[in-house]
Amino acid sequence: MPFKKREIILILGILFLMIGMMSFIAPIYAVSIAIVIYFGVRVFVGRRKKQIQESIVKGACSVCGQGIIKNKCPNCDKLKDSRSA
Repeated sequence: MPFKKREIILILGILFLMIGMMSFIAPIYAVSIAIVIYFGVRVFVGRRKKQIQESIVKGACSVCGQGIIKNKCPNCDKLKDSRSA
């Protein structure tokens, strides 16, 4: 699985952060903090991406252009329900 450009940038950024921390704290602590930050960012980005995909509508109604929610058009289905009642 090849690395994407943003993953390489993340790794390089955390590597530079780790090198900068080594002047203040022990190297083993700097490495462990860098690893925790890397996986923390990966988990955060994964959850955020999943949240965004869930919030995006699945399509658009061909009649009115409203976004489809739960496989129904909120605008057209509301009009059909009011006509039948």
